[in-house]
Amino acid sequence: MKQWFWMVLLAVAAAAAARWWYTVEMPRRAHEREAAAEAAAIQAERADALYRWRDDDGTLHVSDEPPKNHRYERIRKTPKDGIEVDGTR
Repeated sequence: MKQWFWMVLLAVAAAAAARWWYTVEMPRRAHEREAAAEAAAIQAERADALYRWRDDDGTLHVSDEPPKNHRYERIRKTPKDGIEVDGTR
């Protein structure tokens, strides 16, 4: 009888641990993976970007970091496939 009680208690504890894992821990880890993937995508986009902007005197600048108090345009370092024609630049 005692052995049966301990086996049932162990099965209940294992079921509770499995339920906790599937309802709490797995969604938390999935959220962490999604956040890390989003941060990596943002970092990769920034690594492939240059920033074109003009200062108060109208001088054109291109830099690796965006300016703090000026409007800027993000430019890709690697070109897109094909030919792009844009007469507004």
